[in-house]
Amino acid sequence: MSPEKMVTMANQIASFFKTQPGDDQDERVADHLRDFWEPRMRDQLREYVAEGGAGLDELVIKATRRI
Repeated sequence: MSPEKMVTMANQIASFFKTQPGDDQDERVADHLRDFWEPRMRDQLREYVAEGGAGLDELVIKATRRI
């Protein structure tokens, strides 16, 4: 998947979970990524974060460290 599409999708997930109550949004984003993103997508996201994660919401970066 293109990095731009991946960033958009990940940020949309973060935006949703930011609206939910509680203080465990990063874990919820990580759970969503584990449940609904295939391993290649998660690997790509981890690599992208390792390279700096340009454009990613901070919540996505935190969640990626959990997967």
